[in-house]
Amino acid sequence: MTTIRNSSPNTVRTGTTSPVEKTAQTVAAQTTAPAAARRNVVADTFDSAASKVKGAVNKLFGKSDKVFDGVMVGAGGQTFPAGTPMGQVPGVTPRNNPNPSETVLYVNGIQNDKDTQFASMQQIADRTGAKVVGVHNATEGIVADLAQCVADKLDKGKNPAVDSMADAIYTELKAGRGVHVMAHSQGALVTSRALKDVANRLRIEDGLSKADVEKKMSGVKVETFGGAAANFPDGPQYVHYVNNKDIVPTWFGQGNGKGVDEWARNGGKGAVIKRFEFGSGIGGAHSLADAYLPQRQPFDQARAAK
Repeated sequence: MTTIRNSSPNTVRTGTTSPVEKTAQTVAAQTTAPAAARRNVVADTFDSAASKVKGAVNKLFGKSDKVFDGVMVGAGGQTFPAGTPMGQVPGVTPRNNPNPSETVLYVNGIQNDKDTQFASMQQIADRTGAKVVGVHNATEGIVADLAQCVADKLDKGKNPAVDSMADAIYTELKAGRGVHVMAHSQGALVTSRALKDVANRLRIEDGLSKADVEKKMSGVKVETFGGAAANFPDGPQYVHYVNNKDIVPTWFGQGNGKGVDEWARNGGKGAVIKRFEFGSGIGGAHSLADAYLPQRQPFDQARAAK
């Protein structure tokens, strides 16, 4: 018989293992695996929590696409430098019509990166039947975006999207072409500031009278969806869509039509405000795709229905 000695000096083992030893080995194996598994679960839970925290921080304080601020956005999400004439940007076309006759200039709201804006442009093209060219209003996270909204409200500070939008509109008007603008959320603030800049340029640089400025700017069609802007300059043709369940336009934009502060809101001379009720919460009630675009009517039809 072969004997095997272990490290314990007084223990002698044969080549066989007793039932007690087998049980002990089995228990040891079973207790080791769950412990490792528990460590893996703890590690996975920690990684998941860390990922969620990182996502929340990015949302609040910025996962910036500032490099695209004010650029023109076209087909396939391509970007073009600010100041590129609209006619030189290959726009997003409707899926069922590669050669639309009209072009829309679209500026997005807060927390929209370039790719999110591009997705909205495709939705607008499919809904309207028009080609869509974008001016990108970059995001730096909700905190920075909201701070910029306050500055836009006060018409303070530099916003590249405002400058780009103003240049695009001014260039088209100077060339004798009309412009059709669409804006969502903060995009309405960008549009309001840009239109004021265009009016000032026409008055100061081109020497037009107030009446002539308004006449020139009547070639601009403006549609806002859940807009955060309460005031717009006279001249352009306006249609403002307001979901009365959406706090963005009802608190900060064109109001709900019943507030005591309605006197302080000006959608622009002759503006048409289309009110409706849809959804709930900032996500459901403020969504461009779900809440607003389904309510949109052809521009002339919406204006005639006032």
